[in-house]
Amino acid sequence: MDDASAYEPRLRRFHLAARGGEMAALDFGPQERPVDIVFSHANGLNALTYRSLLAPLAVSLRILAVDLRGHGASSLPADPDRWNRWQGHADDLLGLLDAAVDAPVVLAGHSMGATASLIAAVRQPERVYSLVLFDPVLLPQALRAQTPLWDDPMVKATLRRRETYPDRASVIASYRGRGVFAGWSDEELADYVAAGFRDTPEGEVTLACRPQWEVLAYAYHDYDPAELFRGLDCPARILAGETDSTMGPDARELAPGVEVVTGTTHFLPMQRPQLMRDALLAAVDSQVTKESRDTGKAIEGETADVRS
Repeated sequence: MDDASAYEPRLRRFHLAARGGEMAALDFGPQERPVDIVFSHANGLNALTYRSLLAPLAVSLRILAVDLRGHGASSLPADPDRWNRWQGHADDLLGLLDAAVDAPVVLAGHSMGATASLIAAVRQPERVYSLVLFDPVLLPQALRAQTPLWDDPMVKATLRRRETYPDRASVIASYRGRGVFAGWSDEELADYVAAGFRDTPEGEVTLACRPQWEVLAYAYHDYDPAELFRGLDCPARILAGETDSTMGPDARELAPGVEVVTGTTHFLPMQRPQLMRDALLAAVDSQVTKESRDTGKAIEGETADVRS
């Protein structure tokens, strides 16, 4: 196959009994191939948002792009009064790995999805071959404590978001070129809206990720960036936006080899899609090369045993 259109993503649902529901994922690439990459989206977005970014890789790679709890098509319980832990998103990812893959994978993600992937890799390093993180949310505790939650401009803006529209076309018309969607392609925006809104019994559409759920990612950061990087035991490639990044200078000093991408913001995957694809492909190629090298060493060892 030489055309990514041959591998349009398939919607799959994985029942995670220990996590209380189903996690939805888009399955890209040849079904007979083991999963190479598990990709997690940014807060408030969904897996389908990244379809046009990931699809070109589906010619040769198998990718699961997941809907995190409270987002997209996942049905894991999302009660704001009973959930305040970023660690929980990592637990969901680890549950997905138990249900969907048999060998270590590349964990990748953007923003909240990148942070959840990092936490998961530190928690169970044997499940993760390497990490590719696009502008993870890694803020020092001192900075997070400076602004009370309800005074945070991002929280205020999120809670003011209109939740219900007559239809998806109205959403696209309202969002196009505005706010965080400035600079997005029409295809990316349409994909986000397609999975980011659910049909209502009244014939309207409403946000799949409720504002009251989205703000929890701003409210509770139950991790220490320094501790995470001290516990990291796998290769990691971290790319940060030049401006409006959620990876502050302190975190950049802590992280191994952070690459600041000139001319980008927090939404660097949308601004540099080929760079995103190249980073993911390089991570998988590195894994394949290592496995081939290890296999060669094993064969050499077996041959030596026979000759002796």
